[in-house]
Amino acid sequence: MKISTKGDYAARALQDLAMHYDQGPIPIERIASRQGLPLRYLEQLLLNLKRAGILLSKRGVHGGYSLAKPPEQITLGDVLRTVDAPIEPIYCVGDPPRLACAQETDCVLRGVWAEVGQAVSAIVDRTTLQDLCDRVRARTSQVGGESGPESAASASGQTKES
Repeated sequence: MKISTKGDYAARALQDLAMHYDQGPIPIERIASRQGLPLRYLEQLLLNLKRAGILLSKRGVHGGYSLAKPPEQITLGDVLRTVDAPIEPIYCVGDPPRLACAQETDCVLRGVWAEVGQAVSAIVDRTTLQDLCDRVRARTSQVGGESGPESAASASGQTKES
């Protein structure tokens, strides 16, 4: 199963917002810079996430994006399904299946692929943005025992612009 570029970029952007949750709206340029994401592409993704109620935006000098709910209330599943669609490893296990398959009645793999999709869904549905922040902090504490903001930024793939 492959996570799309949209799903990866959206997850990275929301992880960034979760790491800075207490700082108010974050300018999109800062998110793009810290995460190494293309600004134009990120604009479209964040707009979709705003429309879905996952993000809030504020215009003006002190404007930017912020999470609509606390990081512990937003899952990776919410994010991936918003930007990509249902999580399914192969076309024939969706609900309803997208295409008919000539092998459908005899196919034993379909059940396996359905289990794979369920396992992936279970993981992303229980993994919150707060869990990602906790992983970043745990990784930071393991990287040379440093605990300052610069080591937290490097552990999460961010630059010193925080």
